[in-house]
Amino acid sequence: MTSDRPARVEDVHEFALGMPHVTVVHGGSGNPVYQVGGKSFVFFRTPRPDAVDAAGERLRDVIVFWVESEADKLALVQDATTPFFTTPHFDGHPSVLVQASRLEEISRQELAELVQDAWLAQASPRRRAAWLAEHTADEVP
Repeated sequence: MTSDRPARVEDVHEFALGMPHVTVVHGGSGNPVYQVGGKSFVFFRTPRPDAVDAAGERLRDVIVFWVESEADKLALVQDATTPFFTTPHFDGHPSVLVQASRLEEISRQELAELVQDAWLAQASPRRRAAWLAEHTADEVP
């Protein structure tokens, strides 16, 4: 069970590792990349020139979460007051970005759902169906 406290970076790791069939690989800078079936669903991005702060400095704490569709992406990034954003590099890519330093702006529950949705977006149809069947059964009285 998750709580309503603000989300933290440690929660990203906990939730990603808590999904079935997950492997962790490490990028060139040692950054964790969480995968299901060889497909990334959450990863900690290395600083790149397309994600910068107001002063033009590269953001060093960007986390990428896959989403199911462009509509899901737009629903998350359209409100500038949320911590979710995208960059031109990710145009047409089914993912959203968030700075680790802004995770506290969402609840731990919201983060759990974001990680679960990211996993579902990348899992095979068989794994997705099995997970959904198990978790839907948990929610039915």
